[in-house]
Amino acid sequence: MVATDQDAIAAADTAARAARARSLLYSLDYDLARAALGDAIAADPRNPSAYRQLPAPDLDTEFHQAIARAIALSDERVRDRPHDADARFELGAALGYLASYTATIDRRVLQLDARRQDAGLIVGLYRYAVSTLPAPWRLLAHFAGFGGGRERGLRMVEEAAAYPADSRVNALFTLIVMYSREARDDAALDVLRQLQHDYPRNRLLWLEAGSTAPRAGRPAAARQWLEAGLQKLSADSRPRAFGEDARWRLTYGTTLAALHDRAGAQRELAAALALDAPDWVRGRAHKEAGSIADAAGGRTNAADHYRLAIRLCGADDDAACVDDAKRLLDASRRAGAGNAVRP
Repeated sequence: MVATDQDAIAAADTAARAARARSLLYSLDYDLARAALGDAIAADPRNPSAYRQLPAPDLDTEFHQAIARAIALSDERVRDRPHDADARFELGAALGYLASYTATIDRRVLQLDARRQDAGLIVGLYRYAVSTLPAPWRLLAHFAGFGGGRERGLRMVEEAAAYPADSRVNALFTLIVMYSREARDDAALDVLRQLQHDYPRNRLLWLEAGSTAPRAGRPAAARQWLEAGLQKLSADSRPRAFGEDARWRLTYGTTLAALHDRAGAQRELAAALALDAPDWVRGRAHKEAGSIADAAGGRTNAADHYRLAIRLCGADDDAACVDDAKRLLDASRRAGAGNAVRP
């Protein structure tokens, strides 16, 4: 089957519709995004890219139906045009949502057309992930055909983030996580600024910036981002994820504590604890409240908060929070014991 001018026009129209849908999606306008992808599918029902982008994790049946259709259409294109890099990419990207072994597909895309750096997103993620495994698992991954390489993996995701394709924004969001893991928090903030500019309706980008800035040693900047984000939140009537309001209050309270605004921090942490939220959010709020109580000399109150933090964070497998709370509790006990024996 040979691609015609009419095929190219239809593909360009679908790409434009899908781009609008992605913009809506990354702006948190989920219903509008799904409707736009539905329009793209109706306009060009044989194009696999719109089916691939349609699925939502909370709609399991629809997810499998849509992704199966995307895979079937992509597979048909690969059979018809086995040396077409675009066809290979669509198949690899669709499989990437369904199973972890899609790296093999994306490697083939890169072999067919090295300029397709968007295919490097999944391959780069695999390289980076393999590099973080213990040595025996890295060896098994190597035998299975998955190469490692932390820096190479990160660089491939950076290249995908710079490549003008529909996976670009996904790569940018991925870079935030990777930069944070690498303690490159200033680099993560640069990406967040870019995304804030592109998607100003996505209030969560301000929450993420407020969470990242203190790790970069910039609590004052974190406060600015969070206060701007809280204004967006108060004016936004769209649905919130479970615990989102509590996360805002926790992050803002933690930032105020870092800026030595004890009263403001206590107010925000109390607000976080009064809201429905996952156990890890409540646990971290208790940990921060305990630290504030400790600094004021209220060791009994602090210990109660730390114990609650250990229990709640442990229930949600938040090991970092549990370790911090245990360390703070032990330090508080030692400080209390030292004060008790002073003449």
